[in-house]
Amino acid sequence: MSATTADLVIANGRIVTPDGVFEGSIAIKDGKVLAVGDAQAMPLATELFDAGGLYILPGAIDDHVHFRDPGYPHKEDWESGTAAAAFGGVTCVFDMPNTIPPTANGEILAAKHAIAASKAHVDYGLYGLLGDNTIATVPELIDGGIIGFKLYMGNTFGKIPSPDTGATLECFEVAAATGKRVSLHAENNEIMERRQKRLMAAGKKDQWAHLAARPNVVAVEAVSRAAILAEWTGARIHVLHISTAEELRPLREAKARGVDITGETCPHYFLLSTDDYARVPGIIAVNPPVRERQNQQPIFDALVDGTIDVIATDHAPHAYEEKTRNDIWTVDCGFPGVETQMSLMLTQVNAGRMTISDYVRMSAYNPARIWGLFPRKGALLPGSDADIAIVDLDRDHIIRDAETQSRSKVSPWDGYKVKGLPIHTLVRGRFVMKDRKLVPATKGWGRSVHTIQAMPAPVVRNTEHSMQAITQGAA
Repeated sequence: MSATTADLVIANGRIVTPDGVFEGSIAIKDGKVLAVGDAQAMPLATELFDAGGLYILPGAIDDHVHFRDPGYPHKEDWESGTAAAAFGGVTCVFDMPNTIPPTANGEILAAKHAIAASKAHVDYGLYGLLGDNTIATVPELIDGGIIGFKLYMGNTFGKIPSPDTGATLECFEVAAATGKRVSLHAENNEIMERRQKRLMAAGKKDQWAHLAARPNVVAVEAVSRAAILAEWTGARIHVLHISTAEELRPLREAKARGVDITGETCPHYFLLSTDDYARVPGIIAVNPPVRERQNQQPIFDALVDGTIDVIATDHAPHAYEEKTRNDIWTVDCGFPGVETQMSLMLTQVNAGRMTISDYVRMSAYNPARIWGLFPRKGALLPGSDADIAIVDLDRDHIIRDAETQSRSKVSPWDGYKVKGLPIHTLVRGRFVMKDRKLVPATKGWGRSVHTIQAMPAPVVRNTEHSMQAITQGAA
């Protein structure tokens, strides 16, 4: 065979970019896109795959998952979590640090890398924990290979301590110098703890009490405060799981001021509401909470117009008994999502609420760009990794928790009707899910993307006022 022979040609599909859709084929060699164009222009190939009638998308990048490994294997592990990702057309995931032990230093990070590398079906990045107790370990986390940092402004599953504002400022100072982005659980912890304590004392313990402990203002205040601290330090920040319409104002204003701030939301914040509380009490519990209906359309509109940059899932699996306790304060918050996100969003495409190009922009192009992976990830261009989701936009499907790949078989999506389904998923040119079946031999195929990450040079501000500068000066 000649040197130009491709390993695989995916022919006759509808190729989707952030700017449009066109009929075409994709040639793949050595795990990368070799050529994109008309079928007649493709090189000879060892294998030909006919995608007639199907849409070819860059694989989704979910920058917010909790695969619970190490520490909570009954909830999820890297094998089951990445299998779920493959079924969801997700070719790259970023895993959060609230495992046991938390990903707080180089030794723990190295152990987590080893676990992920041995089990993952799809590519991945690992977050390092950023907080008052890990400022000193930032250099070893960087050296060990992280995609970015996670800072918990508010408490959630895992009980990671939330730094006060002074510590948050210092965390931002240190992170700014690395150039890495900081993902934020942006809720005001002091407000939430005070309200929860009073609610518990008053005997309130239903789903509505959880919402009452976390009113919209906890998110609005945290986003506003984080934006100011990022503007002062030059830190790059990413606001996770936007759940309120009110958060959009400080997000837009910070972007207009030139703050390096991006945001994400999840399907449950614009497809579910408090109207669903009676249907799935406890099961719907998540932090931040699913809120009132009036938040849905503004959040969805902001996602489509680009105010919110990314669609993610906050995939947070738990066992059935952990989600169905009668006391909301003992319910583990979160539920699976990495397998269902693409179908839920393609359903919105079919409903005419957005275009399939909009979806590619928010699910692949934007996260790749934000996290320094573009154009290796998030695109179908010559030289890009051949991370591909091949979807049937006309396929009707009913989500059944019992049929999902996650070890967690409990979510508010059980019985939800969708239209549009990933049929095949490729990671670096290799099928990991084909004809709605997992390819078992791909366990361990996934690899960390930190080795290809290329963030812009840091832009650090007000260094003369940093904690390091003032303490060195005092000494």
